[in-house]
Amino acid sequence: MSMESTAKAAPTYTKKDFSSDQTVRWCPGCGDYAILSTVQKTFAGLGIPREQFVIISGIGCSSRFPYYMNTYGFHSIHGRAPAFATGLKVARPDLSVWVVTGDGDALSIGGNHILHSMRRNIDIKVLLFNNRIYGLTKGQYSPTSEVGKKTKTSPYGSVDRPIDPISVAIAAEATFVARSADVYGAHLSEVLRRAAQHRGSVFVEILQNCNIFNDGAFDKVTDRGTREDNKVDLAHGEPLVFGRDRDRGIRLDGLTPEVVRIGDNGVERGDLLHHDESTPDPSLAYLLSKLGPPDFPTPMGIFRAIEAETYDAAVHRQIAEAREMSPGKDLDDLLRGGNAWEIGEEKTN
Repeated sequence: MSMESTAKAAPTYTKKDFSSDQTVRWCPGCGDYAILSTVQKTFAGLGIPREQFVIISGIGCSSRFPYYMNTYGFHSIHGRAPAFATGLKVARPDLSVWVVTGDGDALSIGGNHILHSMRRNIDIKVLLFNNRIYGLTKGQYSPTSEVGKKTKTSPYGSVDRPIDPISVAIAAEATFVARSADVYGAHLSEVLRRAAQHRGSVFVEILQNCNIFNDGAFDKVTDRGTREDNKVDLAHGEPLVFGRDRDRGIRLDGLTPEVVRIGDNGVERGDLLHHDESTPDPSLAYLLSKLGPPDFPTPMGIFRAIEAETYDAAVHRQIAEAREMSPGKDLDDLLRGGNAWEIGEEKTN
């Protein structure tokens, strides 16, 4: 019998195979619907057995996600989804573990957990839905809300400087960092496909519209009439060109980025900053993460994708090495060896 005939064929799925029987309970028009649909379609085409997927969430509107996916899942506690995902991935490295979270869940109470999961390079895929608001608790400002944002908890405007999720991920040196949007169906699907293939800490920010409490927060980069002038697509090895007429670009003046018009003052495409997602040095990716309105277009796509040993692989390698050095040892050997003693009855004269 040939090797081809004995090899296990990749499963064939459709979007329906990843849709659960639960009624989806988000507000009508919420961007989460589009994200859910794209995730289900993308998972169906990955060739990964459905029973190997696990979706873990924290608290928030986005955290209802596990109920709507016909996979294994766990609705955990506020901000702690990365901790649950870490334990699962280390115990079961064969699983494809995904964390679905929001800007409040991940970057406020969960900031410590998300930070350390990225710096450890744990092989989990974090999808952060960023709508710049607390939606589930009815419209308070969040860690990503802009300065001056008027909400129920900031009636005179927020004075907090917002966190940039991409900058945080790159500063923590996550090995795969990307940004997409709820309405970018094909773009988001490709980012998810790349994320699924990556081995290491994945962080994907998805710009998501909350049409009830923060409608239109990302209109400039999602509306068909304005987005080409307000976003720049990141393509590995390609110059940073943007604009409806593809006539503008980003150039470096020393270490300072600037917007230029191609053709003006002899500026050519070759003079523009070229994107490199695979360089180990995170400096360029961090510089790109700081671009955005009002002076620059918003970068969309993959900022960083590098290879490095994952935390879960390192743990299992260490276990194997320890077993090789001390073969045949078990828990009883550990308890009774080395710094151990027995407590008995006190002897009296």
